[in-house]
Amino acid sequence: METPDETLWTGVVKGDGMASFSGVFKASLCQIFLLFFTLMPNPAVAGADNYHHLVLLGDPHLPGKHIERKHEVIDTINTWDDVSLVVALGDATEALGNADEYTAASAFLKRLSKPLCVIAGNHDFYYEDQLYPSGKKIKASIETRALKLERFRTSFGLNSIYYSKQSGRYRLVFLSTDSGDSLASLSDKQFSWLEGELKTFRNTPTVIFFHAPLDGTLASYNSKVNTRSFTAQPADRIDKLLSSNPQVFLWISGHTHTPPREPSFASAVNLYKGHVTNIHNTDMNRETIWTNSLFLYQDRVVVRTYNHRKKSWVKGLERVIVLPDLSQNEKSPPRSAGR
Repeated sequence: METPDETLWTGVVKGDGMASFSGVFKASLCQIFLLFFTLMPNPAVAGADNYHHLVLLGDPHLPGKHIERKHEVIDTINTWDDVSLVVALGDATEALGNADEYTAASAFLKRLSKPLCVIAGNHDFYYEDQLYPSGKKIKASIETRALKLERFRTSFGLNSIYYSKQSGRYRLVFLSTDSGDSLASLSDKQFSWLEGELKTFRNTPTVIFFHAPLDGTLASYNSKVNTRSFTAQPADRIDKLLSSNPQVFLWISGHTHTPPREPSFASAVNLYKGHVTNIHNTDMNRETIWTNSLFLYQDRVVVRTYNHRKKSWVKGLERVIVLPDLSQNEKSPPRSAGR
């Protein structure tokens, strides 16, 4: 039975990279860090101020395995009265992004009674419908990739496969993998749009949703994690862009299928370059499905993890992310990420 470590990590991450934690966590497979901590109340429970509740669906892979469990997740989310938005983090389709998979994915997600935002992952567009005789997937042609991304857009009623919206004081930016350069890469066109978006909302706390995580924000617990195909690309340009845009303080990803029982699912290694916290989300192709929730308050974001099999919030995985100090942003113009 898949059960998360009950003592993984609880703590506070500040937007400027300073951190205080309660508990002991494993930041890598080889190191154990003992940190001084600041005890804080549970804002998601005790806070009386207003918040926006976002529920994150990691890699649905529809129809895929354990479809009954997946339906139970939707049923549960529909009962949560405070949900403002549900975000599906890519790989809505099972494997190839063919017409049948899109029909199944669209029908499934329409069962949600909450507002929905969807982004594309590699399985939504990257492969041909046919397989090699060995059963291995075939990388799709440029024409096929474009066709499948258009199928993605129309299946979920989107004006564009990348877009943004306001949620209270926060800017939410939704990016889709749309390049053939790697399994999770931004095209030049999308990257230019992102640069413009961040320039326009330079003084607004910003959360980015993308299928793949930032490099180095997980322990290398298997041979795929932290490789080019399993991190957001182009990595160098993304790094420069984030360095010059401190308003981006959260990066929300799926792709790696990292479960809560993996110690680096929620640990200090998730903090990228001292100011962007990567929130990892596991997939839905499993008997036990977990979903993360973001509670967006005026002065902080609370991250909590729900075990849908046990129907309870997971103890030890709550995180409080403090907003970045953007006072210096008004004084310094953004730098170009270049190429």
